[in-house]
Amino acid sequence: MWSHRFFLLGLALTLFGAILHKREERRAAKVEQKHRILQIDLSRKRDRRILALFAFGAVGFLFLTALGSYETYQYTESVDFCGKRCHVPMEPQFVAAQRTAHAQVACVECHVGPGAAAYFKTKLNGVKQLYHTVLVDFDRPIYITDERRPAQEVCLECHWPKRYIGILDRTYQHYLSDEANTPFAVRLLLDVGGGDPSHGPVGGIHWHMSIVNKVEYIATDAHAETIPWVRVTDAQGQTTEYRTDDFKGDPSQHHIRRMDCLDCHTRPAHHVMPPNEAVDVAIAAGRIDANLPFAKAKVVAALTQPYTSKPEALQAIATSLRAAYPDAVQADPLIAEAQAIYRQNFFPEMKTDWRTHPNNVGHKDWNGCFRCHDGNHKTADGKKTITASDCNSCHLILAQGTGEHLKKLNADGYAFFHIDSEFSDFSCAMCHTGGPQK
Repeated sequence: MWSHRFFLLGLALTLFGAILHKREERRAAKVEQKHRILQIDLSRKRDRRILALFAFGAVGFLFLTALGSYETYQYTESVDFCGKRCHVPMEPQFVAAQRTAHAQVACVECHVGPGAAAYFKTKLNGVKQLYHTVLVDFDRPIYITDERRPAQEVCLECHWPKRYIGILDRTYQHYLSDEANTPFAVRLLLDVGGGDPSHGPVGGIHWHMSIVNKVEYIATDAHAETIPWVRVTDAQGQTTEYRTDDFKGDPSQHHIRRMDCLDCHTRPAHHVMPPNEAVDVAIAAGRIDANLPFAKAKVVAALTQPYTSKPEALQAIATSLRAAYPDAVQADPLIAEAQAIYRQNFFPEMKTDWRTHPNNVGHKDWNGCFRCHDGNHKTADGKKTITASDCNSCHLILAQGTGEHLKKLNADGYAFFHIDSEFSDFSCAMCHTGGPQK
C-alpha cells in the first residue's frame, strides 16, 4: 500500500523535476541566443553570398533614401508645389507671378531664403498654414505679413543698388472709353537716376534708395497708402522732419519704417493688373479689335461687375458681350480675351483683384509718389515742404497724342494735356481708379 504511494509520489516528483529542467533549458537557450555573437566565415560560400547581398541592399537603400530626400526637397521648393499643391489659397499670387518680370524666379528664392535654418523655419510655418487651409479659415484676401524677409535682403540678391540707371525712354499706350476707342500715347523720358555718388549723380527716382539718403516714414494704414510723417537724413547726417497738418502725435509712439524697395515697387512679382490697363494692353497687342464700337468701355464694364465665383463671372461676361455684339465673328474673340483677362486678374473666391493690392510704382491708379509728394508735408517752422510733383519732376514728356503727334519730339518737354477733359492740378488717381473711368 505504502509502496504504491511512494511510487506515485516519486513519479510526480520526477515529472515536476522534468518540467523544471525543461523550463531551465529554455531559459538558458534564450540567454545563449541573446549573447550569441554573429559569426561570419568568409571561407564559406553561403556566408559570402549573404554578406554581398546585405552590402548591396544597404548601399541601394541608402542611395534610394538620399535620392528620395533630395527629390522631396526639390519638389517642396518648386513653384508647382507652392502654387498648386500646398498654397491653394494663394492662387492669385501664383497666377499673377506667371506674367511678371520675375516669372522665372522660384518662390522660395524670395520667400524662404538660403540655408537649412530658413528652410525648416518656413516648413514649420507651413504646418500652421496647412492647418488653416484644412479648416478653410484663412483670410480673404491674403496679404503679406510683417514676418516677410526684409526687402534689402531679398531684392539685393539680384539687384545691385549702386547701379546708376539714368534716364529711360518709355511709351505708354492708352485708349479712351469712347465709341472709337481713341488711342492716346505718352512718350517720355523717365528719370530713374541713381542713389550712389560713386556711379553717377545722386538724383531721380532712385534718390530714395537709402544708400546716401535715409528716408523714414510713418504710415497710418496697413498698406502704407497714407503717410502723414516723413524724416529725411542726408549724406551729411542732417535730419529734417516733415508732417501733414493733421498729424499731431508723437512720432516715437508710432512704428517708424525705413523706406526700401517695396515701398514703391509694391507688386514686383505679383502684379494684378487693373482692367483698364489689361484692356489697353490687349488692344495694343491686337487681341481686342479697336474697330469694335465702345469695345474698351464694354469689356471693362463686364469685368468689373460684382461676381461671387469665377464660373459665374465668365458666363456673365460672355452673356454681356454677346448681347452687345450679336455677330459671333466679332463677339467670340472678344469674349475669349475678356475671359482670359478675368482669369488672370480677378479671383472672387479669394476676394482679390487690383483694388485689394495697390501698386505704387508711378501714380496713375494709386497715389504712389503723391503719398508724400503732395505739397502737404511741411517742417515744423513751415519753411520746407516736400514739393508736389508736377509732370516734369521725374519725367520729361517728349511727345503725346497719336499718329503724327508722336513724331513731333520736343527735347525741352511738352506740358501734359488731358485728351478728354481739362487738366488741372489734381492727382491722377482721383479719376483713374483702374476700373471704369469716372
